[in-house]
Order: sequence, then C-alpha cells, then structure tokens
Amino acid sequence: MLWKDNEDVYYSAYPSTATGVQLDRILPYAGIRRNPATRAIGTIQLAGTANYTVPAGFAVATDTDIFFLTTNDITLDSNGTGTGTIVAQSPGEQGNVGANVITVIVNPDANIDSVTNPEATEGGREKETTQEARERFYASREGLGSRTEPSIRSAILDVPDVRAVYVKNNPSNTTDPYGTPPKSYQTFVLGGSDAGVAQAILNTGSLGIQPYGTTQVILKDDSDNDQVIGFTRATEVPIYVRVTVTKNSLFPADGVEKIKSSIIRYIGGENKSGSVYTGLNMGDTVTLSRLIARAYQVEGIEDIYIEISKDGVTYSDTNISIDILEVAQVNHADIEVAVNV
Repeated sequence: MLWKDNEDVYYSAYPSTATGVQLDRILPYAGIRRNPATRAIGTIQLAGTANYTVPAGFAVATDTDIFFLTTNDITLDSNGTGTGTIVAQSPGEQGNVGANVITVIVNPDANIDSVTNPEATEGGREKETTQEARERFYASREGLGSRTEPSIRSAILDVPDVRAVYVKNNPSNTTDPYGTPPKSYQTFVLGGSDAGVAQAILNTGSLGIQPYGTTQVILKDDSDNDQVIGFTRATEVPIYVRVTVTKNSLFPADGVEKIKSSIIRYIGGENKSGSVYTGLNMGDTVTLSRLIARAYQVEGIEDIYIEISKDGVTYSDTNISIDILEVAQVNHADIEVAVNV
C-alpha cells in the first residue's frame, strides 16, 4: 500500500496520468479550470388568478421529482396566464426534461391553478470528465501567448459552447481555395456566440492582419476604434451509426444508452438529455477502430460490429474522412443499437 501511494503521488504531477483533484490543480498551468456541472434552464407557463404576482423562487417539479425554481417574479395577465424562466434545482443532465412534463406545484398556492413547460428544458450538463479536461489542457497549453495560430485557437476554445476551431493562415499574395484573401487569416468555428468568438480573435490576433470570415462583428479596440472581426462558421457533417452487439450476463440494463453516450463523446454531438459534447476537431477522421474501442468500454459486450454513414442510407465498416473545414457530429437519435444474446 505504501508503494502504491508513492506511485499515485508520482503520477499526480502529470496531466496525462493525474486524476480527480490532482488534475484540477494542474489545469491552471494552462490557464483553464475544469468546467463544472451546469443547471438546465427553460420556460414555465402558469395559470391562475388574474393580475396575481408569483414571487421568484416558486418551486415546480416533474412527476419524477426533478425540481425547478422560477428565477424572476411572474405577474399573471388579465386572462390569468403568465410565463417566466426556471432553472433546475440540481445541476446535471437530469434537468434536461421534455416539454409539458413540469406539471407539479411543489408548494400549493390558492392563486395558481396549473403549471407546465411549453418547451423542453436544456443546458444541463455533467461536470467535465477527466479525459475532456486533459484534451482541453493540451489544446490550451499549445496556445499560450498570443499572435499565433495556436494562441488564437486556444482563446476561441475558451469561449463558452465552442466545440471546434481551425485557423487557416494565408501568407501568400493570392486568395486561397477557402476564400481567404492574401496576407490574412480565416478562423473556422463550431459553436459559441458571435460576440464571444470575435472578442477572442480581437484579443489574440495579430495587429495589421485582417481576420477574414463570412461572419463579421464590429468591436471596439483599446483605443475605442471600431474593428471589423471576421470568422466563418464550420460546416457540420452529420454521422449516422449502426451498432450490433452480442452481450453476456454482465451487460447492464442501461447498456444501450451507455454505448450511445460513448459514441457521442468520441465523435461529438448531442445526447438524449440535450447535453452537447466536443468530440472530434475539424478535419478529424471518424475512425472506426476508435469508435469500437469506446463502445467496448461498456461491460458485458462479447462482440460488436459497427457501421457508419454520412447520409443515413449507405453504411460501411470503413473510416469516414472529414474535410479540414468540416467537423463530424452525431445525434443521439441517429445511433441505432441492436442487442443479441
């Protein structure tokens, strides 16, 4: 046990082997911190006494005891209806629920007759995993500094909800095949807000070099002058996956969902609860062997066969190449899993 403890201490110093709080203490060396779990948000609709004001903090829930609180006062109109924003009481994916399932009034109020959510809640996400934190660490480390391609990419990756970035530099005297003018650069981005991405480019981009792109945002620089910041939205390539599994007695009851989750975390995209994962970067090939390896992490699998497709019609058991300005993404609904005993 003493030798084991010593070994754990040794490995805790390196991002490739550190886990838990030890990894959390290493991440700041790359200027980042582990992304915490987030709470789902949504809209609630109340019906009751006309002109009655429901104070913020009004508690509602689903039949399965997932609780939400209103974030602002809601005043019912002359017809006795009103809408407001709600946030999940607990962080994580469990707060991402479907439409019209929040129907329970936790603390009854004589002036409130009914409650529902007209749309699904979203935005709830689990705490960033160890592997996700490590990958972001390496991406951020290569971009320390400024005025370089890695630094621009790293800064944009730190913008909330950005999932992939590619910086295309064109030092030549002619326009490149991607439309980048001479002596400029074009940044291709998946996810994130326009303002957040543009600000990251302004903060780290080189002076005197045009940041070109089909999306353009005007921002003020430190001298209060307008700067036109351009970047281009990356093209998402939908991936369809078909899985055939032979299981044994150790295969868990939620094994199908675990397989789908492992595939989504590798490729990138949206899972059943609405959480979005980064996965592959732009230009990364969807490699079948790695997809199989991720799926095999679910216990109880005796054998597995996976086919992938770009159109949902023609499937094959070969890799899918992705253009440098594209990024592969998969949706939970586009993964089929058949289980054989």
